[in-house]
Amino acid sequence: MTTDNAYRVDTTSRLAQWRIDNLASCTYRKSDPFKIGKWNWRLVIEKNRNLYIKLYPEISGLTKETPPIASFIIRVVSSLGGRKALVHPEIRDKQLKTSDDFVWALEVPLTGKFIIDLEFLDLKTASPNGGESCSVWTEGLTQKDLKSTAISSLGKMLSESIHTDIIIHASDGSMGAHRAVLAARSPVFQSMFSHDLKEKEMSAINISDMSIEACQAFLSYIYGSMP
Repeated sequence: MTTDNAYRVDTTSRLAQWRIDNLASCTYRKSDPFKIGKWNWRLVIEKNRNLYIKLYPEISGLTKETPPIASFIIRVVSSLGGRKALVHPEIRDKQLKTSDDFVWALEVPLTGKFIIDLEFLDLKTASPNGGESCSVWTEGLTQKDLKSTAISSLGKMLSESIHTDIIIHASDGSMGAHRAVLAARSPVFQSMFSHDLKEKEMSAINISDMSIEACQAFLSYIYGSMP
């Protein structure tokens, strides 16, 4: 389905942008709905003595049951005067239910083309039992997912040598590792780094009776990235 470009809002996962090419003959304009998080949103421009910008979720069963608690930055960028930007103070954890919950009155008159930029910093839903609100961008992650992500990050630190601080010399090659990870996973390494041994001073460990392939497999186990 095609829509009039004057009402279309372009989006990415957390960003929305509404281009206004001509507002001269209008006193009211409502955007097409656009989805960010769980909700469909709308932006509205009203022109009276001032220009008003509104943001709200479309009324639906989801909005009534779990109205969004939004943190966002909204700005207006005018094509005139060197692309001057007007920025509303950052909104933090504001519950939005109706079209009157967020209204921005701009005292500066806008003419010609301008862009409304909206960046959601977070979107939360209130806990049904009165507990803390939960971000919609993390609530779908289980503890298993979070653990998997953490292990994956550790594996990346090893495979891409991110901020390694010790070198392990095997019989036929060398590779970097991280003292903190080795010490946390092995009491032998913890003891090695806690005492005034040559490995502590030289930032290197020599394991001459182990091949580099075996060393890589051993470190993969240490870092939790075994398949």
